[in-house]
Amino acid sequence: MIFTYLTKKFYINIFTVFFIFFLDRISKLYVIYLHDKRFGGDLFSSDYLNINLIWNEGIAFGLFAFEESEFYNFLTLFISLIISVIIYMVIKSNGLKRFALLMIIGGALGNLYDRVVFLAVPDFIDFHIGNFHWFTFNIADIFISVGVIFMILLEFIDNNKDKINE
Repeated sequence: MIFTYLTKKFYINIFTVFFIFFLDRISKLYVIYLHDKRFGGDLFSSDYLNINLIWNEGIAFGLFAFEESEFYNFLTLFISLIISVIIYMVIKSNGLKRFALLMIIGGALGNLYDRVVFLAVPDFIDFHIGNFHWFTFNIADIFISVGVIFMILLEFIDNNKDKINE
């Protein structure tokens, strides 16, 4: 039964998720290493980009960051449940939709790993224009965001196809 799922598509899916997870891990470990070596502070600064390590205890972009460990544990469990639902969606999807979901899973697993191991997610990419700073994020957040944008675009395309066929 389980061997029916071990196809070429399965291995490509696993490779995609682990490649995204690997890129995220390497980037975070490198920034943590540089931060510890330089005893904090900005690792890189320019007119539009700063690399500066912060530890995010909330969810995306630092939202819902609380000191209460019960809420943190609930949030981590909830994120695990969402990842499980997305894995089920990957099994049922094809094409670009599957790839978008794989990007979301790869990034989500990277951030979940950090939540479990470090009890916070290391964010370090800070885009800004003048004094306006976007939320600080990491490589996993990029893949999650691009995957979600692809999913939204694919829904618009599918809805337009349905309207044209009516």
